[in-house]
Amino acid sequence: MESQHHFDSDKPSIKKIVPILRKESEIRERQEREEREERESHPEYRPSSPITREPRAPRAPREQVAPLPTPAATSAIKTIRDLRLAGKTVFMRLDFNVPLSAPDAEGHRTIEDDTRIREALPTIRYAIEQGSKLVLASHLGRPDGERKPEFSLLPVAEHLAKLLGQEVILTDEIIGEGIEMMVQGLKAGQVLLLENLRFHKEEEANDVEFARKLARLGAIYITDAFGTAHRKHASTYGIPSITQNRGIGFLIEKELKFLDQLLHSPGKPFYAVLGGSKVSDKIKTIDSLLKRVDGLAIGGAMAHAFWAVQGDAIPAGAKQPKPADIEAARAVLATAKRRNIPVLLPSDTNLGFDIGPKSIAQFKDFLSQAKTIFWNGPLGWFEKPEYSAGTFEIARAISEIDAVKVVGGGDTVLAIKQAGVAEKFDHLSTGGGAVLEYLEGEGLPGIDILRTYNRQSPESPTLQ
Repeated sequence: MESQHHFDSDKPSIKKIVPILRKESEIRERQEREEREERESHPEYRPSSPITREPRAPRAPREQVAPLPTPAATSAIKTIRDLRLAGKTVFMRLDFNVPLSAPDAEGHRTIEDDTRIREALPTIRYAIEQGSKLVLASHLGRPDGERKPEFSLLPVAEHLAKLLGQEVILTDEIIGEGIEMMVQGLKAGQVLLLENLRFHKEEEANDVEFARKLARLGAIYITDAFGTAHRKHASTYGIPSITQNRGIGFLIEKELKFLDQLLHSPGKPFYAVLGGSKVSDKIKTIDSLLKRVDGLAIGGAMAHAFWAVQGDAIPAGAKQPKPADIEAARAVLATAKRRNIPVLLPSDTNLGFDIGPKSIAQFKDFLSQAKTIFWNGPLGWFEKPEYSAGTFEIARAISEIDAVKVVGGGDTVLAIKQAGVAEKFDHLSTGGGAVLEYLEGEGLPGIDILRTYNRQSPESPTLQ
């Protein structure tokens, strides 16, 4: 049997409760009736032949949740506003993968940056205000399919309770009859947080049976976890592939608004600022951007690969580019030259760990006339005060430009916050890899699966 922990917003405490399990037949009978009523009330419901349940066969080897066939026409993605939430159980996939401190003497860890939790609050609060019963789910770190205490969502539950100003229930388990009973017992406005999804290896494997068990925990599926939308995992792809009532939260809605603008209708001139280290990791994104931008500014250790192509010296103590990065940089320069797109590289450096004073001035001038700016990757080792000037000064300069300013990547967002100008940017995305993949222009699995209308439903009834 599973236990649950209650976290009160004023006095976080732990209280173990053992749920009383009723006969499974009674539960299923009630669930089947409610599921049938929900289907028949749906505007696109079409009667079909009665469903008969065969005796359960021996379990076959687990399969992967297969992508749905692409329909002739796709429907627009629904947002949480488009769905009737009152009285319904909402399974909400969020991204609570926040940085935690090292354990203290008692093994307790604290949240070092709660940005991702705060970004989810508008969607959570809306669902509460609409009278739904909330089941929240997230991963944290990389426990590799094992239960590891250091990756527990306990610190998240405690912090979320304080931010919401109400109790948050943290479960010990993720699936099973005990969890279903807890969900069944929720009242409107209550919040339950499942323990780390990645404690089960089936999550990252997109296991079909695991996805079905998760799907049973809610009548409505909402995702606001843009940072994991590029993953075909059970909670990001498997559940929506078998759930009819599904949509996105306010965070993903905002992400798509700004990223789609970059892809399809950026204000001109449009400039991209790229930093970080590896060119090869971002080559597809750069290729996509080169079809859209009017200029490209490159800093950070990434610039070293471009210097190598041009035969410029790289400081001995700085990070040396790998052959794959040099070849990727060569391809970028060739494409930019062919399309007549200027590429600005640093002309001086602070020991290879930051752009120098001349480069800072050149970057400011290069970007000054932009109407759209996308920035991914810091321009130096900004965590060290002696190497932070380039990133911070460019952040402050961009913040004063009259342009749509979009930032992608956790490190870059952190740098802009430390520079004290975060509020002057239009959108700060912590999506990281998801942002870069989306800007490749080929979509994301966790988003695309929401575009198709699907008449499938979980093998077992969902909890209302």
